[in-house]
Amino acid sequence: MIEYQKTIKQEFSVHGRGLHTGKEVTITVKPAPENHGYKFKRIDLDSQPIIKADADLVVSTERGTTLEYNKARVYTTEHLLAALYGSEIDNALIELDAPELPIMDGSSKAFVEKITEVGIQEQKDVKKFLYLQENIKYEDPKKQAEILAVPDNEMRVTVMVDYNSPLLGTQHASMYNLREFASQISNSRTFVFLREVEFLLKQGLIKGGDVDSALVMVDQEVSKEKLSELRTLFNKPNIDVQGIGMLNNVTLRHENEPARHKLLDIVGDLALVGAPIKGHVLAARPGHKTNVEFARMLKRIFVGQKNSAPVFDLNNTVKDINQIKALLPHRHPFLLIDKIIELGDEHIVGVKNVSYTESFFQGHFPENPVMPGVLIIEAMAQTGGILILQQVPDPENYLTYFMKIDKVKFKQKVVPGDTLVMRLELLTPIRHSIVNMKASAYVGKTLVAEGELMAQVSKVK
Repeated sequence: MIEYQKTIKQEFSVHGRGLHTGKEVTITVKPAPENHGYKFKRIDLDSQPIIKADADLVVSTERGTTLEYNKARVYTTEHLLAALYGSEIDNALIELDAPELPIMDGSSKAFVEKITEVGIQEQKDVKKFLYLQENIKYEDPKKQAEILAVPDNEMRVTVMVDYNSPLLGTQHASMYNLREFASQISNSRTFVFLREVEFLLKQGLIKGGDVDSALVMVDQEVSKEKLSELRTLFNKPNIDVQGIGMLNNVTLRHENEPARHKLLDIVGDLALVGAPIKGHVLAARPGHKTNVEFARMLKRIFVGQKNSAPVFDLNNTVKDINQIKALLPHRHPFLLIDKIIELGDEHIVGVKNVSYTESFFQGHFPENPVMPGVLIIEAMAQTGGILILQQVPDPENYLTYFMKIDKVKFKQKVVPGDTLVMRLELLTPIRHSIVNMKASAYVGKTLVAEGELMAQVSKVK
């Protein structure tokens, strides 16, 4: 099934305080065009710099994920990015009038509710996924943290956390696909142990922290004297602790809410890869540092996939020359496909063995023969024609006529002895007998030509 990029239907705003800076902030999330990705815009600065949500721009993972570009920073990005990524939004511009995103209740709930309220808009360009071809692993022995990603048809996440605490113990959480994020993960709040909060507050940190913006866990008995001190420290006269449990006896939204929040953080940090992931991510004792290092690994793989040719099995044959001739009206010297090696519902791969005896070489630079670019396009068009004809019940009664050729680029010569491999994929579903396809031609690992082709399927009269 073809999946298209998405943005929000209209902008929305959220107001709150930054957890670490304590500054009031209003963020406005706006729709963005195809291939824009996630970008932050600091409208409080004179130059209004834009910081891309990119793993390579992370400068700190201390209690949150901080991005920086051209000396402009954005703090605590993970909860909003998780909401966008978990809602399968691909493109958004986030304007903010302070350096840090609002902590809200410590989860992604408020952001997901706003996305649901304004709605999601499907766009015209196809999503560009990161497809895992093999297992990818990252380890941090000092933190005893490990992340493994294995190939899968969905974005799936499994998390294990273990804090050696009688309150928490070992917890697991799973998300089987992104469609579960809104209902099962997004409302899970960040958590912290009371002893950590005391230290941070006394150091003048977490200036925007509040007992309502996180789960504060009490894993040791608190004396009356300590309770009085805490009320002064938090400036909250109604703070209460009854034995081991949650500060103010807060009720968990999920039995394993801490583990689910760690899963939420992973989703937000993996949004920095730059593409939605087709894979199962398994994480043990993850943190922002581990997540971001792993995101950097995955980003390098994605960039490599974009810049390299797919792997083709040239020994495979789905349709031979006789089966091709039964579908296409072309004949020598104008039949430019030798065989089909892949054929799916939405893509096809054809092969042309370029021989010195080709008739066009006799007149096209005969002393230095080069396959004409128009014939490379024709070969791709014929390959696409077979894909189209597979969609009709009686293909022998139909012809394909190409209506438009767009965005064509020739990147390298094709010469005698080359094996030309052509991959075509649908850009949109077939509607009213009109087909749009992305066409790519390779020799070895080199992309030699590409373009977009539009064709019409017509019944023979």
